[in-house]
Amino acid sequence: MVSGCSTKTRWIGGILAGAAVLLGTAAAQAQTPVRFSLDWRWEGPAAPFAVALDKGYFKAEGLDVTIDPAAGSREPISRVASGTYDAGFGDVNSLVRFRDETPDTDIKAVMVMYDRPPFAIIGRKSRGISKEVSSLQGKKFGAPAADGAYAQWPIFKAVNKIDDAGMKFENVGFPVREPMLAQGEVDAVFGFSMSSYINLTSRGVPADDIVVLLMSDYGVDLYGNTIIVSHKFAQEKPEAVKGLLRAIMKGVQDTVKDPSSAVDSVVKRNDVAKKDVELERLKMVLEQNMLTPWVKENGFGGIDKTRFAKALDQIGLTFNYKQKPTVESVFTEEFLPAADQRKVN
Repeated sequence: MVSGCSTKTRWIGGILAGAAVLLGTAAAQAQTPVRFSLDWRWEGPAAPFAVALDKGYFKAEGLDVTIDPAAGSREPISRVASGTYDAGFGDVNSLVRFRDETPDTDIKAVMVMYDRPPFAIIGRKSRGISKEVSSLQGKKFGAPAADGAYAQWPIFKAVNKIDDAGMKFENVGFPVREPMLAQGEVDAVFGFSMSSYINLTSRGVPADDIVVLLMSDYGVDLYGNTIIVSHKFAQEKPEAVKGLLRAIMKGVQDTVKDPSSAVDSVVKRNDVAKKDVELERLKMVLEQNMLTPWVKENGFGGIDKTRFAKALDQIGLTFNYKQKPTVESVFTEEFLPAADQRKVN
């Protein structure tokens, strides 16, 4: 009798164990794979994505997300366009230009991460640079040809009525940009504010000798980095796109509440990153680019359509459109979480 019960128990246990395996397999199969591209290395600004991974926000939405670093804010666009990535974190201004140059590639921006772009001119007081635009006259600049900030110079000089005939722009590589400024070989450089500033201080340049002219403070009405998705991903898996944005939104909110803990999620993915440096970088991005007055009032991720239309006009100063886009052709709000889920403090 005991033996019979034992056999029956083992039999039932085997069935339950098999069922658990099947359920586990089904759950795993239910996870939609998503390949996502960052715009750069795992540094402070990438904290919302790292947090969403570590806290399981993507998995809770049924997504198996793989996030890879990139070599700049333009690379995610080409990656998504090629179909090797489903979504990415890239510069919307570069996206506008890419769409115009390759009109058969319908990539869209679906969530604004940087309400104000980090495009800046970074100079040194000791080299005669100040917050006044007039101080730029006659100066020498480190200007990488592929730099997103330098690409906006036609807009900056147009809205500020600058004659740059007496200025010198030297095409330098990214790795030597800040070292050249630190050594006094140039008077200023074009770059992302949070990156160039911290790169300079880490090289011993006194903080009070560094001048950062954020282009958005000087009439440049562009947006910055956004979440971009491929047409195929949006068309075939719209619920996955919505889930992706909900997860990222939670990552943003957690990052805002506790930047220090959020940076821990970044540092563990980057062997050479230092927490204090990445925390400072993240705080700069939160203050300057993400938590703007407009975002605090209207919620994270959306756009002011009038401003976006003006931004499209300004982008037209950097190259000649084949066909000028509409706001709706570049950005859509259809995948964003509800407004009450996009509040940040």
